[in-house]
Amino acid sequence: MSGDASACVHYFVYYRVRADAEHEDAEATVRAMQAALERRTGVAGRLMERRGDAVTWMEVYEGVADPDAFEAALRIEADAHRVASFVEPGSARHMERFVECA
Repeated sequence: MSGDASACVHYFVYYRVRADAEHEDAEATVRAMQAALERRTGVAGRLMERRGDAVTWMEVYEGVADPDAFEAALRIEADAHRVASFVEPGSARHMERFVECA
């Protein structure tokens, strides 16, 4: 995806991983989803966990030039990889969008 870097959107997707989930399996699934998303969109993702709280995770996607296409691809890949199956029941993946201050 190309475009003016100042118009790019940065995505932060956070959620709690199920307490009974196998951490390694959940991480492998999210990383596989991110790899597929990168192949589809050209946007590489990072996976982080909250310091001192290994079950709160955040996916970071920076420099997205085509937000509509990216969000559609993210939904498709997250569904295809069943990422929601690792999310704590009663919670959800939350997506925040940020842009550079003008």
